[in-house]
Amino acid sequence: MFSEFALHERLLKAVAELKFVEPTPVQAAAIPLALQGRDLRVTAQTGSGKTAAFVLPILNRLIGPAKIRVSIKTLILLPTRELAQQTLKEVERFSQFTFIKSGLITGGEDFKVQAAMLRKVPDILIGTPGRMIEQLNAGNLDLKEVEVLVLDEADRMLDMGFAEDVQRLVDECTNRQQTMLFSATTGGSGLREMVAKVLNNPEHLQLNAVSQLNETTRQQIITADHNQHKEQIVNWLLANETYQKAIVFTNTRAMADRIYGRLVAQEYKAFVLHGDKDQKDRKLAIDRLKQGGVKILVATDVAARGLDVDGLDLVINFDMPRSGDEYVHRIGRTGRAGNDGLAISLICHGDWNLMSSIERYLKQSFERRTIKEVKGTYGGPKKVKASGKAVGVKKKKTDAKGDKKKVAAKTPTKRKSANRPKAEAPSLVSKDGMAPLKRRKPQEPAAE
Repeated sequence: MFSEFALHERLLKAVAELKFVEPTPVQAAAIPLALQGRDLRVTAQTGSGKTAAFVLPILNRLIGPAKIRVSIKTLILLPTRELAQQTLKEVERFSQFTFIKSGLITGGEDFKVQAAMLRKVPDILIGTPGRMIEQLNAGNLDLKEVEVLVLDEADRMLDMGFAEDVQRLVDECTNRQQTMLFSATTGGSGLREMVAKVLNNPEHLQLNAVSQLNETTRQQIITADHNQHKEQIVNWLLANETYQKAIVFTNTRAMADRIYGRLVAQEYKAFVLHGDKDQKDRKLAIDRLKQGGVKILVATDVAARGLDVDGLDLVINFDMPRSGDEYVHRIGRTGRAGNDGLAISLICHGDWNLMSSIERYLKQSFERRTIKEVKGTYGGPKKVKASGKAVGVKKKKTDAKGDKKKVAAKTPTKRKSANRPKAEAPSLVSKDGMAPLKRRKPQEPAAE
């Protein structure tokens, strides 16, 4: 029960108002330690309720009578605009019975309006690293009095190339007293390096191993012959699967636009979301999906983090994600908060080895599925290694008799020979002005 935590009564009132009763495992593990002021390194899957795990202790620390604010006390950094916006909403919901004010700084919004908000000095500042650095460079942002720093989805911030920006912002928080770092995966050497630099004697909480992620989500693969065949499978799934809302992931913007166009032509209520869309379009896409105006979202990995939509119960990987961590974040869109979900990956010949690598990373085997109405000819490699990857057999060329052919040395092409330095042509006139003497052929010795 939340009432068992040492939280202020105003926060408990907000929790009750929001109908939060039982804390999730990450909340039960992290909140008591965070209330003690400990630095935390938390690994918890997307949709596990980790936002409340750091927001409630922060609010408890800041709560008090109304007074003039003179400095920012908490900084929360996140990788995407969407996740930052959702975190702001969570902070506002939990702080509704307090005098605590929060502000948002992300790209895609008016720079001057944000600067004006900063002059009012919010207690809690939430945002993305890129725009934070811009405001810092403009002299609009002072972080020297920040007491609590939160790095949420830290692994994703590193993946997106924000390492230097994050480190600079961390260095600006010279008087911080507590730092909490959250991620959905254990990350690699970059994340370990950040943990070593940023956290002070942290408590490590790993609420789930990668292999335990998304236990409520069925994970399937369907083999396909080529991209056109994949499109047929997507059409069949969207027409025949039972779902409230679905998301189709691609690796490229061009493919996302193509699939979106085909769905709209078939009169599906769909929207597309990728990096070429401005903030207004991105917000519209997510709002319409949440409100039920559209049932299908086609997106690149820009939507894989920070997308929290009720009823999103079908994820289709048109393109296989390029890493195990990206796969975890994609399928984390479904099966949230204990609800059932279905994640289907479409696998061509070129996707097989990547899919096998992700299976090994997750320490599980995906369910193989065949749809007879759109069944193709490719069913996976004929031979696989112990790792699950396809065996590549290189055939040696043979002649008609079955003997191995000797590979003839390639003659240089005209282009290659043209690039070589030319030997000097024999002069038609000798140095003394006379015609050059002809060379005599060497005579063969007479037979004895």
